[in-house]
Amino acid sequence: MPNQSIDARKEPMQQNFERVCSREPFNGLKSILDSLSASREALFEAVSRSNSYEDLLAKLGYRMTLTKQIHVQDSFSRLGPAGGIKAVLPYHDIPTQRSLPTLIHFNSTVTTTPESAGFFDKMLVTLRIQLSAENQQPS
Repeated sequence: MPNQSIDARKEPMQQNFERVCSREPFNGLKSILDSLSASREALFEAVSRSNSYEDLLAKLGYRMTLTKQIHVQDSFSRLGPAGGIKAVLPYHDIPTQRSLPTLIHFNSTVTTTPESAGFFDKMLVTLRIQLSAENQQPS
């Protein structure tokens, strides 16, 4: 019986995760998460338990590699198993006018720039704060 009460509590938290994650400020992070796992429950659990963007990737089975610069057009030409790239996510942050691309590889690595990693690290913190606030509100 205890598992049923845990599942009953997790369901509204999972729904809050989906709603908050779909908000405008989190579009870039949501695109990355959607490319890393099809399991919404796994994404929710990883976000809930991660202390950093790199930790989040590790919890989802990926290793982060940093590079100085990512050439997005070149990356699109290497998309597919032969080129080793599973997804090219050329996120552009409008308010700061920064390009923050991310590459997801078939070998379970995520390549990003230090600037992009820092940006998504802060976005993860903001997401977790909003989720915590939403989950503490009475239904």
